[in-house]
This record gives sequence, C-alpha cells and structure tokens, in this order.
Amino acid sequence: AKKMLIKYLEDKDYLIVDVGTFSEQSCDYPDFAIEVSKKVTLNEVEFGILLDATGIPSAITANKFPGIRAATCYNEFSAKSAREHNNANIMVLGAKTLGEETIKSIVDKFLSSKFLGDRHQKRLDKIT
Repeated sequence: AKKMLIKYLEDKDYLIVDVGTFSEQSCDYPDFAIEVSKKVTLNEVEFGILLDATGIPSAITANKFPGIRAATCYNEFSAKSAREHNNANIMVLGAKTLGEETIKSIVDKFLSSKFLGDRHQKRLDKIT
C-alpha cells in the first residue's frame, strides 16, 4: 500500500517525505509514528500519513506528542470529519483493513477537507 500511495500522491504533485520503513521486515511502528509526529510538530511537513496494519497503534503513538491530532480514518466520512471537526494533522490508515482504491479515496477526502473552526475549535481548546 505504501508504494501505491506514494506514487498516487506524487502523480498529484504532492511532495513526499518518506521516513520508512524501507523493507518488508517486521518493524516497530512507534519508530515511524514518532518520526512523522516530529516532522509535523516542527512544521517540516504540512500533514503526516501513517500506514500500519489497522491504523490504531500508530495513532495512539502519534497522539502522545503535543500539537498532534492523529486520526485513524477508515472511510471518506471519517477523513472529512477528522479534518473539518478535529483539525487532524496526521491521517492514519490500516493497510491490512483497506483496499487500495479505498485508501486513495480516503486520502483525497482528507487532503481536500478544511478545518471549520468555530464550535470545533472551542472543543479542541478543551483538550489542548
């Protein structure tokens, strides 16, 4: 899913910063969630995308960082809500739970949605 997603986004003229993994070997997902979270926190990238098996463990890890709002997105509605209502800055996808075309549509929805602010910002202020 990773190679497909990178090519898909590059074809849409997104600049991709790939922090790994670079092999098929078993790896520790926190290492990559931490690296992506650092890049987002330091404003080195506008958004982060994490892929793991289910999308859950990387979101848990990323959300440990101040300023990170990582959302596990599993359909277009969850991606849109993550951006519009929660101002998510990292999208997490379960590569073993979603097909490639679904991943593409979720990513498109996330990247095309904008934070609505107002009442949603008041809610975010309570958890910041």
